[in-house]
Amino acid sequence: MHIVMLIGFSGAGKSVALKTFGDLGFEAIDNLPLPIIPVVVQAIAGQRTRLALCSDVRSRDFSAEPFLRLRDNLRKQYPDAVIDVVFLACDEQVLLRRFTETRHSHPLALDRPVEDGIRLEAQLLQGIRDQADHIIDTTDFGPHDLKRSLNELYAHDRSSLNVQLLSFSYRRGIPREADMVIDVRFLQNPHYIEDLRALTGQNPAVGEYIQQDPGYADFFQHLTSLIDFLLPRYAQEGKSYFTLALGCTGGKHRSVYLVEALADYLRNKKMNCLVRHRELGG
Repeated sequence: MHIVMLIGFSGAGKSVALKTFGDLGFEAIDNLPLPIIPVVVQAIAGQRTRLALCSDVRSRDFSAEPFLRLRDNLRKQYPDAVIDVVFLACDEQVLLRRFTETRHSHPLALDRPVEDGIRLEAQLLQGIRDQADHIIDTTDFGPHDLKRSLNELYAHDRSSLNVQLLSFSYRRGIPREADMVIDVRFLQNPHYIEDLRALTGQNPAVGEYIQQDPGYADFFQHLTSLIDFLLPRYAQEGKSYFTLALGCTGGKHRSVYLVEALADYLRNKKMNCLVRHRELGG
């Protein structure tokens, strides 16, 4: 039995997440009051079932303490089950923009400014976020990124570690979801080569230029050695998902090439690997 308790900010993508769990073969149930969850779980106890339960701050008498107490009680009652809390986070200004664009009221501020609802919800959810098994920040996500992240977390067997490699630009900030960040701005920059400027790190000509940097070969060897050392140990500790972000100035040349090269390395070792280039929109 595998139970996912899904919760997070209104506007952060809970509806998309719940639909994705349904596509992954979970029985997906929305807006369950906390007292009803044990009844639902008991009804399927003993079955090899995957259940995704979405809770909402609008439920009667909702607060972080009873939510976490419920999770702990379920884990004690069903010690052989996998019970995860997945928290969907998002930057306050991005949430505000999403509500403004859709012209929806915030569920906690139907007759007040949207900002009031966002801040009240953050207060109600803070304790849960601190203890969540997985925090997925959708601030920079496009339409398909949340589905992709959940697929990487739950489409594979939990005994395997799933790795996401992410390229980004330091100008736009460090990705919130990164477990580890590596700065590759020390490598020679193709941006200053006129024939390469309009290309990306996915182009072989850019890759050849980066490889000519005197420090590239040693760096890549050290990087792969570090990854080979870390990933088995993360897996031993029960971590199912690891995000490594590589950043450069514009997020289009050096970081993109390094992500692609590292992905090829990991895939040759039969690792589950997802590639995302934030500044290229994919």
